[in-house]
Amino acid sequence: MDLMILDVMMPGLDGIRTTLKVRETSSIPIIILSAKSEDTDKILGLNIGADDYITKPFNPLELVARVKSQMRRYTQLGNMNQQPAGQIYKCGGLAINDDNKEVTVDDEIIKLTPIEYNILLLLVKNEGKVFSIDEIYEQIWNEEAIGADNTVAVHIRHIREKIEINPREPRYLKVVWGVGYKIEKQ
Repeated sequence: MDLMILDVMMPGLDGIRTTLKVRETSSIPIIILSAKSEDTDKILGLNIGADDYITKPFNPLELVARVKSQMRRYTQLGNMNQQPAGQIYKCGGLAINDDNKEVTVDDEIIKLTPIEYNILLLLVKNEGKVFSIDEIYEQIWNEEAIGADNTVAVHIRHIREKIEINPREPRYLKVVWGVGYKIEKQ
């Protein structure tokens, strides 16, 4: 499969949840089609990992052009992986290549969702700095943190399960009790 076109209003697993599920394991281009044309719907679709969002009714030629554009970008980015790496953030055995959105721990590729990736990138870019739950939420979701504790904690737990050898005794992603989270300087 080279590209996915999803409708937000699909029966069963809707387009938003499908996109989230696909992003757990794949960077395949995803275009969302929807009758929902509000800015908030578009922003949600793009923030959860869709590469493009087209509202109905649409011109079929525009859809074809957008598919070609996404395929061109996807194949060029795929070829970029063979070139020297650009912006890389390292912390011990943890490395983030922000150009190709690849995370490795001890040279093993780790699959993260877009939200998990953005949280980890924020913390690694600011190695040693403690971020409160509200600060993490506001930086990643770009909105005021109201009752964000559980949301951030779940994502932090998932990141730990993926990057730590023993999530109960983390080497990288540390909690500072009563304050927040940080990436431990290595």
